[in-house]
Amino acid sequence: MNNDLIAKAAMDRRLAGIITPVIEDLGFELVRVRLMTGKNAILQIMADKPEGGIEVDDLAQISTAVGAVLDVEDPIVEEYALEVSSPGIDRPLTRLKDFAMFEGYEAKLETDDMIDGRRRFKGELAGVEGDEVLINIEEGTVGLKFDWLTDAKLVLTDELIREMLRQRKATGAIDETQFDEVQTHLSDEGED
Repeated sequence: MNNDLIAKAAMDRRLAGIITPVIEDLGFELVRVRLMTGKNAILQIMADKPEGGIEVDDLAQISTAVGAVLDVEDPIVEEYALEVSSPGIDRPLTRLKDFAMFEGYEAKLETDDMIDGRRRFKGELAGVEGDEVLINIEEGTVGLKFDWLTDAKLVLTDELIREMLRQRKATGAIDETQFDEVQTHLSDEGED
């Protein structure tokens, strides 16, 4: 299967080969790697837990481990800054399983070549069938081979935000009592 959505350029793919085992040994998954070259090079690594909900402490752990391996392997010639982040709510979809996991949510997909006269598709993800990603657009459901995709990401919607908050509450990442205190404090202010 093509990993172009995780690592597009040849250098990104080489870095993914070095980084992936380190991240997986820690119990996380590589979502995307991009080396941004220019005046100040930046190596952007996006990682997540298999079930989602990666935390700041996890990202720090990944940063330390990946930094150590990259110092030894030394694949990047110029000086660079290492940025490790979570995928965010409107996350990129880089693996076939992402499309199944976010079935029912709105996404934007782009293909390398024209498919039915277009390269961009925006609609509701309708799951995966074999090596095809299904998306419901105005004209109906379209099946796009995963290998055809050059870019794919979730669209930020209220529904998606609600689901992400629900997941974070379920994993205990959000302590609702903090919000209760803020709410109480805010309502007290208006009572003068």
